[in-house]
Amino acid sequence: MTPIPFRHRFIVFDLDGTLVDSQHTIVHCMGEAFDAVGLERPGAGAVRGIIGLTLEVAVAELLPPEMQGDAPRVAGLYREAFHARLGRPDHDDPLFDGVRETLAALDHPELLLGIVTGKNRRGLLRVLDHHGLQHHFATLKTADDGPSKPHPQILQMAMVEVGAEPQDTVMIGDTAFDIEMARAAGCDAIGVDWGYHHRDQLYAAGAGVVIDRFDELEGAMTRLEGSPR
Repeated sequence: MTPIPFRHRFIVFDLDGTLVDSQHTIVHCMGEAFDAVGLERPGAGAVRGIIGLTLEVAVAELLPPEMQGDAPRVAGLYREAFHARLGRPDHDDPLFDGVRETLAALDHPELLLGIVTGKNRRGLLRVLDHHGLQHHFATLKTADDGPSKPHPQILQMAMVEVGAEPQDTVMIGDTAFDIEMARAAGCDAIGVDWGYHHRDQLYAAGAGVVIDRFDELEGAMTRLEGSPR
């Protein structure tokens, strides 16, 4: 078996904006929730900016200050809109280009893969089952398991579960929340430029590398080999 050319043995992926392009669903459902409470719909850019946070935290970020206490109710309305959209025959949150090929290429006995996401477990399992990806991952951590990103707890829980140390771990994500979580946990972080935060935000948050295509991932991990931690 060919040895892997990088030190990372545990590779952790975000979901929305990294593996799956779910922005249209999220923007639509957030708009429906705001309609239901008589508020102007947040712009698509504002909604993309909070993707990755757990739902109640994300909603609170978008609400005006005087309505912060309504975040749980608006989050519930978002869930209603989301489940209604799931029932549509034309609904699909597609994989980004290169996801299947990348996960297949990382199928190696020395590597473990995981997902750490702000989605709840039910939503994550639905996406993985739909695309047939669940078998790739040794651990799945979600909004049900701990505080919202960028708090590092759910990433730390994933490392404990698979027996990985921070120096063995790299987080792959499209938002500053992913990168900040990884750095707070003592891990390397690689940003992806096809998601919902700009590459400058990813670098400012502490990304060691930002990639433009999934086929650059292994090279990016190799480049991190000698980088300061």
